[in-house]
Amino acid sequence: MTQFEQSLYNILAVIPKGKLCSYGQLAKQCGYPNHARHVGKTLSKLPKDTKLPWFRVINAQGKISLTGDSFLRQKERLATEGIEVNEQGKIVNFRHYLW
Repeated sequence: MTQFEQSLYNILAVIPKGKLCSYGQLAKQCGYPNHARHVGKTLSKLPKDTKLPWFRVINAQGKISLTGDSFLRQKERLATEGIEVNEQGKIVNFRHYLW
């Protein structure tokens, strides 16, 4: 595991329930401020049964970036935490949920 991945997983693990973080914010907190896309690629490699709250990471526009079944899984997981997401994947009151 790389230093980037370890840092990413450590920070991801402490995002509180009901809060969100953007890919860019997460990259910055890891010490890699220009690596938002790398965060997304790394998260996409997590196993399906991971306990890490990958679903609390969304894009800077306050939308879910995933598609298909992954989109639906993330939307459902966010809903279980009380975060409202519209049909297009936009977080309702996005700034309210920022960590």
